[in-house]
Parts: sequence; C-alpha cells; structure tokens
Amino acid sequence: MCNEELLDHDLADVKMELLGNESDEDLSDDCDTKQLIAPSHSDLSNKKPDKSTKVSEEASDEENVVSTFLQILIPFALAGFGMVAASLLLDVVQPYLGLKGNLEMTLASRLSTQANLGHMDTKKQQWSLIVGNLALIQCQAMVVALLASLAAVALGWLPKGEFNIHHGLLLCASSLVTACIASFVLGLVMVMVILLSKRMKINPDNVATPIAASLGDLTTLALLAWISSFLYNAIAEAPWIAPIIIGLYILVTPVWAFIAAKNPFTKEVLNHGWAPVIFAMLISSAGGLILDYTISSYEGIAVFQLVINGVGGNLAAVQASRISTSMHKQENKDSEETTVMCINPFYVFFSKGGHAKTARLLLTMVIPGHMCFSYIISYLKAGHTSFTPTFMAFYLTAAFLQVILLLYVARLLVVWMWNRGMDPDSTAIPYLTAAGDLIGTALLGIAFHLLNAIGDGDSDVGD
Repeated sequence: MCNEELLDHDLADVKMELLGNESDEDLSDDCDTKQLIAPSHSDLSNKKPDKSTKVSEEASDEENVVSTFLQILIPFALAGFGMVAASLLLDVVQPYLGLKGNLEMTLASRLSTQANLGHMDTKKQQWSLIVGNLALIQCQAMVVALLASLAAVALGWLPKGEFNIHHGLLLCASSLVTACIASFVLGLVMVMVILLSKRMKINPDNVATPIAASLGDLTTLALLAWISSFLYNAIAEAPWIAPIIIGLYILVTPVWAFIAAKNPFTKEVLNHGWAPVIFAMLISSAGGLILDYTISSYEGIAVFQLVINGVGGNLAAVQASRISTSMHKQENKDSEETTVMCINPFYVFFSKGGHAKTARLLLTMVIPGHMCFSYIISYLKAGHTSFTPTFMAFYLTAAFLQVILLLYVARLLVVWMWNRGMDPDSTAIPYLTAAGDLIGTALLGIAFHLLNAIGDGDSDVGD
C-alpha cells in the first residue's frame, strides 16, 4: 500500500513537470491566442516558470519582435510608395474610384494561412491551391466588376436623369477587362510572394497583404485608365466590340466557378465568401460619397485619401492575417477549446502575448511612414496642399486614430467571425479595408474641414 502511494506521488510530480515544460515552450503568438481561446481546465495555467526560463522567453520574444518588425517594414514601405504612386494617378483620374484590392488581399491571407499550416509543402498541394484560388479570384473579379460598373452607371444616371448606352457599355467592358487582367497578374504575383517567403523562412502573413494592397490599387487604376482610353477609341469606330466583350466574360465566368467549386481549398469560399466582398463594396461606396463631397470643397484630399486608407488597411490586414493563422494553428492543437472575445481596448494593445505586441509594433510605423510618404507627395508637388506643421499635426492625428480603431476592430472581428464558423482569411479583410476607407476618409475630411475653420492660411486646402 505504501509503495502504491509513493508511485502515485512520483507520477504526479512527473505530470506537473511535463505541464511546466509545455507551458514554457509556447511561442508568443500561440500564448496570445490561448488567451483568446479559453480551455476547460484553467488550473493548468497556474504553473509558474523559473527565472531562467523567463529570461529565455524574453530573449525569444525580443528576437521575434525584431524579426517581425523587419519582415513588415520593407513590404510596408514598398506598399506605401505604391500607394503614393496610385494616389498621384487617382488625383488625375478621380472618377475611377471602384477599386477591388479586397480580392487580392483575401487571396494573400488565405495562401499565407495555408502555407503556415503546411498545406503548400508538396508540388501537388501547391498546384491545387494555385489553380483553385486563381479560378476563384477570376470568378469573384468578374462579378465584382460587373456589379461595380452597374452601380457606377446607376449613380451617374440618377442625378441627371440621362443615360448613354454606349458610355454604359464602355464602362462595363473596361471594368471586366481590367478585373480579369489585374486579378490574374496579381494572383500570380501573390503566389510567387508566398512561395518565396516560405523558401526564405519569412512569415507570409507579414509581407503578402501589404504587397497585394499596394499592387492592387496601382495596377487596377493604371489598367482601368489605359483600357478605358483604348476601348473608347476602338468603340468609336466599332460599337459592337463592347457588347461582345461583356458577353464573352459573362459566358466564361461559370467555367471559373466550376473549377473553384471542384477544388477542396476554395469550395467553401465560393459558396460563402460573396457577402463580405459585396457588403465591403457598399461600405466603400459610402466612403466614396464622403470623398466626392469633400473633393468639391478640398481638392487636395484626393491624394491623401488613398494613402491614409491604404496604410490603415494594410496594417489592419497584417494583424488580421496573423491572428487568423494563429487560430487555425491552435484549432489543430486543441480542438475542444472555445473562443472568447474581450472588448476591452487596453487588452488589444497592452495584454501579454504576441498579438498585442504586434499591434503596438504596427502603431509605431504609422507616424514615420506617413511623414515619409507625405514628404514624397510634397517633393513631387502633388496634393494641392502646403505641408505646414499645423496640417501635418492634423493629418497625422487622423491617420493614427484610424489605425488604432482598425486594429481594435480587427481583433474583435476575427474572433467574432471565428466563433461563428467563418474563415477570417476570406471574410475579415474585406470588412476591415472597407471600414478603413470609411473611417479614413471621414477623419481626413474632418481634418481638412478643421484646418479650413481655424484659418490655416499657409495651407491651400481649398485650391
């Protein structure tokens, strides 16, 4: 009897030692995700690591923070330069505001998660993911382009009560051709970015979504302007070209849908991924109405609108993609755990764990990034605005507030969607970028209005 008691005591010691070792080896992101995911036995978390383990954890966290910062910084800078270039084009081509960068960003987030889960380790898996996602994004792009062109035609017809069938067909054909080419090219670029990141042992969550956003806006705007001009000249001599283009794309769209439906990686997104994209387009349209109103009074806002919205959307998308990947990983480890959502904003930015550290890291990039991008705009003499200290103070405040709100919403939105069985990779980013467009444009409009109200004479915000 005494031997049995000693054996039970030894087994209990071994069990506690093993539990202590497991808790010490968790990575910061996984620890942070476990705070979002509440286990059924909370007493296991009471085990305290020793001092030596704490030191090694802190060193590992510092290395992770530095590595994450470097991985995010370069794509963030490149994305910012792309946004500046797109904003300069937008300043010239202001009517073309129906951007579709959400599709490329959701593609980048999905592929990043699959790569982190080890679903792109073999050539067969890679080809299946590539073919399925390219077919899916073509199908989504066709539908979004058609809906966006119809909405643009309706918005142009309602105020004046005049409708030109040739202009409507031209807009629809231009949107479809642009969406097809841009989605295919950018989809291939995203695939190469993911594969290259995987080979270089870089977390694709940190680099893919900013690159997708910057290239998506710039490529879409440039292609739309060029294709519209080309088709306008061609249709003047052959008006039948536009209806044929529209008919061909409508006929080929079910083929892309069929390919995506047969692919196990994209079937669910094809069936349930339409609502986020469509609702995001409606939310962005509200931001577009605010922009149209403010442009009529403050022409210089057009250049800054795309930059502030692009930066905010990029940073929020990085955070959402990282949290989603962590939850997918945690699901494979602890299938019986349930997620809990904390609405305390201090928890989002100041709690222990990798996600809060990443949020603080992303916030540190906002002010320096916008100052750099603003200097480039000023150097190129764009924006119709003088860069006085007062203007920069108002502009940077609006940008910082936007990112704080977006990172908070990203944390809540990803967990909320995960609780309801939705994949955040395909559903969260469209809402986040649309919210970024709406919040950023509104805050920017308020900043310009306040500048005008206080009589900032050195800023020609109304020119």
